[in-house]
Amino acid sequence: MRIGYCRVSTNTQNLDRQVAALRSEGCDKIYREKASGKSLKGRPQLDKAIDALGTDDILVVAEWDRATRSMQDGLNIMQRVADRSALVKVLDKPFLDLTTPMGKGILAFMSALAEDERERIIRRAAEGRTIAKSRNVKFGRKPILSSDQQQVARDRMARGESCRQIAKDFRVSAATISRINQ
Repeated sequence: MRIGYCRVSTNTQNLDRQVAALRSEGCDKIYREKASGKSLKGRPQLDKAIDALGTDDILVVAEWDRATRSMQDGLNIMQRVADRSALVKVLDKPFLDLTTPMGKGILAFMSALAEDERERIIRRAAEGRTIAKSRNVKFGRKPILSSDQQQVARDRMARGESCRQIAKDFRVSAATISRINQ
């Protein structure tokens, strides 16, 4: 039996391309996941796909970096599949024959590359945030109340009015008003 697995990182991304590739490979069942790959524990569908494998079954993965994010994780996946006397086939790496030690070694190397790419993404994002902060870029949601409205609310609170009444007048929650002075 061929069991497929595909994953995208966010709910806004689409699985259609990966699903189509797995269907064309003849997968009997396809496990789909929309979850970030940064956490090794956040992939319950991958766990279910591996648990569904029997002797001589094949775990078909549309894209290897969608299944793993580190070299060790890739090795663990391969070991879990091997423990079930099953095989792994990676569609975006057709040159890999994962039934041989050489193929498994190449796959481990590809997992290391995926891990390196993830670390570079994290580093670039952190550098971008640092540069943005140095330019006084504001992060987070835009405030619900303008700075003028916030000042009016502060003045009213200083005069003793309740957050609840001020919030009602501005049509916001009392928590929004209470956070203004923080």
